[in-house]
Amino acid sequence: MFEVLERGSLKVDLLRFKYKNCLTDIFSSLNFKIEKGEFIGLMGRTGAGKTTTMMLLNGLIPHFLEGDFEGNVIANTMNTQRYRVQTMARFIGLVLQDPETQIFGITVEQDVAFGPSNLAFEKEKIRKVVGKSLKAVGLEGYEKRMTSELSGGEKQRLAIAGVLAMEPEILVLDEPTSELDPAGKEEIYKLLSGLKKKGDVTILISGHDTEEMLEYADRIIVLDNGQKIWEGRPTVLFKNVVLTKKIGIRPPEVAEIGNCLKECGLLDQDSVFTNRNEFLQFTKNNLSSFKTSDNGSGKGHSVSNDSIAIETKDLSFNYQQKKSALNELNIKIHKGEFVALIGKNGAGKTTFSKQLNGLLRPTKGTVFINGNDISQLTTAQLSKEVGYVFQNPDHQIFSATVYEEVEFGLKKMNLSEKIRSTRINSALEFVGLEKFTKRHPFTLGKGERQKLAFATVLVMEPKILIIDEPTTGQDWDGTNKMMRMLDKLHMKGHTILMITHNMILAAEYADRVIVFSNSKVLLDGPPEKVFYESEILKSASITAPDCVILAAELRDTGYKNYPVTINKLQNDLLEQLAWKGNVN
Repeated sequence: MFEVLERGSLKVDLLRFKYKNCLTDIFSSLNFKIEKGEFIGLMGRTGAGKTTTMMLLNGLIPHFLEGDFEGNVIANTMNTQRYRVQTMARFIGLVLQDPETQIFGITVEQDVAFGPSNLAFEKEKIRKVVGKSLKAVGLEGYEKRMTSELSGGEKQRLAIAGVLAMEPEILVLDEPTSELDPAGKEEIYKLLSGLKKKGDVTILISGHDTEEMLEYADRIIVLDNGQKIWEGRPTVLFKNVVLTKKIGIRPPEVAEIGNCLKECGLLDQDSVFTNRNEFLQFTKNNLSSFKTSDNGSGKGHSVSNDSIAIETKDLSFNYQQKKSALNELNIKIHKGEFVALIGKNGAGKTTFSKQLNGLLRPTKGTVFINGNDISQLTTAQLSKEVGYVFQNPDHQIFSATVYEEVEFGLKKMNLSEKIRSTRINSALEFVGLEKFTKRHPFTLGKGERQKLAFATVLVMEPKILIIDEPTTGQDWDGTNKMMRMLDKLHMKGHTILMITHNMILAAEYADRVIVFSNSKVLLDGPPEKVFYESEILKSASITAPDCVILAAELRDTGYKNYPVTINKLQNDLLEQLAWKGNVN
């Protein structure tokens, strides 16, 4: 007998599900219920079953993606096995993890109008919902922009706008902020929270955004290996830092400090911080003044090489039908530097990086790689100098097996089979894909495909590596593994440029941070300098890591250091508490 629920609610009572032609079950048991008007966060490791869960909720499974299905999924009073996807889509809006899979229009305006038009909205209403949705996601004024010219983050905003325009009663969003800048991410969560407060929609959002989940979600559901392993209020989960790490989720930085103090006997479990105010109240009560020495950030590596790996002189670039994407950039990057390129979506980061390997050619100015003007180099010559890993790995994967994919570039270099084999095995072992040589690339998960794209570049042995959003869609474990690989290459002397919206990673790993804004360089310097320029960062839609914000709040106590990692701030606190006699 089918259960009838309130409109706007969701209930999953799944005994098992297995994709067609798949040997193992994705879910062996999955049960949860979401009430009308709730804001629920779905978290867990990559491959835990989050995306499959999302596709259960509007009928894509089992109608479009077939498989062995036992159980019931009821969404907005409708059992998904009994209603067509077209019917479900009117009430349940699904934002997919990869925005490019749901962008159809040539222009931004046409794309957002696609859904409402198919739902037979009146012309005037279509015009209104298109304008309202674009404004809500920060794309007002982009109506005539070509969708193919949007940045990854702008495409993600567009995908959200396209679903909002259909005015669904339930919003299901699969990692909708993974490619957004910090300010853009905050805007989307505030938008969703506002819709929830108005009582307009029920929201289920998956992702790895711990700080945002903590602030906005009513409840969190954690999946692992196709099963629900935890459910409850976010404050309860994130106070338990040991559990959070165990189930593959990055704890909020402020909770890490609280957990450190708990382990020192200064806090009990219930008092572990989950927001900045709790941290500041503790310091007010226990640390009226600081006596720590000014010993910097404590970062362990720096660059002293005077040789120039990359230099741009008066570099400018314009896309068609668009104002300047790069405006007279003069940048020098030394050999062996690890540089993080940050800035809001569309600021020019990816456009700049594509100038360095010839994917785009300057409208004006010159690019030098290791002293050579790249306009005088062939693509083959340049590919030996500069390796480029795309933001979307699927843009550079096209072979039938993992081995053939990594081998492709080497074949163009006319190397012997023995040398090719040695390089391929070394690259695959480095990224952890040595057991997948005969697999088709698109049978791998997105995180594994990202590693494969990385291997295809590493095998060419370039001394300069550009990697665009290397941790997009990766869980905490995957992020740490990817960054350790980059750090190993850095320590071997490679020059690395990393485009990222993850300020924690930029602060922890980069020697230097370059902030792009409106086609220009706004800031350029070491993380300890850049991340404390709060007003300038705000103008560029950048939010510094929590530890930087917390450290700035301690200035009135005499705290003089400029930590950019949570470990450094924790060490300073423990040093001060030891002086006070609170810690042995």
